[in-house]
Amino acid sequence: MVANVGRQWADKLLGARALHRQGRIGLQAPVLTSAQDPVSENTYDGYEVAVRVHLAPGVGKHRLDRLQPEHLESLYRRMQANGERKAGTAHQAHRTARTALGEAVRRGYAAKNAAALAKPPRMEEDESEVEPYSVEEVQRLLLEANKRRNSARWMLALALGLRQGETLGLRWSDVDLGNEYLKLRRNRLRPRYEHGCPETSPCGRKAGYCPSKVQVRRETKNTKSRAGRRAVPLPGPLVAMLRAHAETQERERKTAGDLWAESDYVFTKRLGGPLSPNTDYHDWKRLVEDAGVRNARLHDARHTAATVLMLLGVPDRVIDQIMGWEPGTSASMRARYLHVPDAMLKDVARKIADVIRGPPESPAVDKNQDNEV
Repeated sequence: MVANVGRQWADKLLGARALHRQGRIGLQAPVLTSAQDPVSENTYDGYEVAVRVHLAPGVGKHRLDRLQPEHLESLYRRMQANGERKAGTAHQAHRTARTALGEAVRRGYAAKNAAALAKPPRMEEDESEVEPYSVEEVQRLLLEANKRRNSARWMLALALGLRQGETLGLRWSDVDLGNEYLKLRRNRLRPRYEHGCPETSPCGRKAGYCPSKVQVRRETKNTKSRAGRRAVPLPGPLVAMLRAHAETQERERKTAGDLWAESDYVFTKRLGGPLSPNTDYHDWKRLVEDAGVRNARLHDARHTAATVLMLLGVPDRVIDQIMGWEPGTSASMRARYLHVPDAMLKDVARKIADVIRGPPESPAVDKNQDNEV
């Protein structure tokens, strides 16, 4: 039996990273499992941070067979003391511990799952309501976007609510401009690099800036749900924008010549190759600033698109397909993403007031007099 929690979780998790990247083993939780059931890279990174930063230092001194729910609850309280950590961070540590200990119980390393018995950190409801961009703000964003390269990329976000990974992972083979629709199949992943320089003469830079860097993470992954793999209709103006974008990309390819990195991606760097999510994020921040609209997350554009579809009277089932929501969770997702604008609320208030007041009274008519004009 492994001596303590920190050693079992942290050492095994961190030591397995290189093998995991090569696809030889997978991690269902922060303990090793078979290669047939690997987790995604993003999930793995979340596990790694929770183990290395919180769980191993916080409860790693306890033997696995002596870990108690109270030990974990004490850790959660310490994490949130004085507002140093958000409740969501403590909750992520709790979920990681519960998954890891569940796997430990399944393998016979522990008799009970202490995290399953522990009270999870209380998650306060976020009081800040996401406010979608108004029609005027969207127009200002699109006018500014039209001055930029890859302008159609922002139209896809604001008009159709595509996620960042879906847009950056889109390939021309997924786009049917003749029939005016596109298919979403995959997500673009944030790249990760390792040094490619020799150990005898290291470059001294971070891995991402190493002149001989080697990418160790795949570029894309398939969408994680069947609802995510979907066909989305393209409005006429967006079809025209994508046609123009394809022509521009072809001119860039000819100008770059041998320097062009060939790929089938719809949105690329100036010399070809897929766009980085980090670069895309900073491009969005510059677009918002130059358009003179309030700062918001790129993902908030998804709220805007969902609200516009609602205002256009698009049926819920069609909205669910366009947004990629699972049937079992679509109602809760609509409640989260669809926002009622102030103008609509005022219109409803006026209609309610009219009902309360009743129909306007008609002037009394004297039946004994001639009312003809």
